[in-house]
Amino acid sequence: MAGLKLTCLDCGQVNRVPGEKLSSGPKCAVCGAKLVTDKAVEVDLSTLEKAARNDDLPLVVDFWAPWCGPCRMMAPEFAKAAGTLAGKARLVKLNTEADQGAGMKYNIRAIPTMVKFQGGREVKRQSGAGNAAQIAGWVGV
Repeated sequence: MAGLKLTCLDCGQVNRVPGEKLSSGPKCAVCGAKLVTDKAVEVDLSTLEKAARNDDLPLVVDFWAPWCGPCRMMAPEFAKAAGTLAGKARLVKLNTEADQGAGMKYNIRAIPTMVKFQGGREVKRQSGAGNAAQIAGWVGV
């Protein structure tokens, strides 16, 4: 892989990372935050929009809310899947209760809903909770 564009999930800066450096812990040129992590990262709507538009790695979003039982059940499984997919896809979480415009913008009708973005557009979505293996299989990278 040549240079990949990755949006810093902390400060929103778009960075270019050589493909061979993905596994060596690349950091944001502006704030120093890790660009590739084995954790699911909480993002806001503006960061999600920027990353979905610019990132070359697949971006998988878990739209959730704190009052949602299935969302809370899926959270540790989504975190495990983030570890499995590190360097192949980035997994992020967006709290639809805190960022209510996100549900409208992305037409989220049920939670939890996962949406996969690649190449600047939505490529697939799925509603309902799943375990780590199901999530990783669904992402398909």
